[in-house]
Amino acid sequence: MSAARRYRYSCPFALAVCVALALPCGAQTAVPPDPANAAAKPTPRAPFEISEAERKAYAQTMADARALVAQKKYDDAIAKLDELTRERPREPQARFLKAVALTDQSKVDAAIAEYRTLAADFPEMPEPHNNLAVLYSGKGELGLARDELLLAVQTAPDYAVARENLGDVYAALAAEQYEKAATLDKRNRSASAKLKLVRDAAALTP
Repeated sequence: MSAARRYRYSCPFALAVCVALALPCGAQTAVPPDPANAAAKPTPRAPFEISEAERKAYAQTMADARALVAQKKYDDAIAKLDELTRERPREPQARFLKAVALTDQSKVDAAIAEYRTLAADFPEMPEPHNNLAVLYSGKGELGLARDELLLAVQTAPDYAVARENLGDVYAALAAEQYEKAATLDKRNRSASAKLKLVRDAAALTP
């Protein structure tokens, strides 16, 4: 069983990030209008505020892009997602789905680059770190996978998917060391026994 298949990926369709979370500090607080001038002059929108019509348009384009990804029309999906990102660079969902589409195309390095910039721009999101760990584990870079998962659980201590993946990574790292110990010392029966236990546990993972 390959390492990439053991780890659980964060699904973009369940990503609970609303536009309000992307607002800069203070942008959600608007100055009340002067009642004397309220009828004569409309209240200006706060910086980066999105109207209801814009919100619906964004959601519809995201739904269209998801459908294209499901149909494996990745180039069309990415074109839509790039357009959304240009229009609203502080909204992470389009960028997240683009990284998923790149992963589905086996463009692992491009997906890693997308997740890394997403994680840097939105440090409050644990999902990019989790998915980076999945990609790193698939490349056999377990140390990098561990580091990303530690960042994920530090950001969201109740993120169960990342914690399960972290346990799998630690088990894989342990298996590497037990195997090396058994190779270096053929008489070391405890290392071989521990290696078998770790491998048996890994085999239980769906």
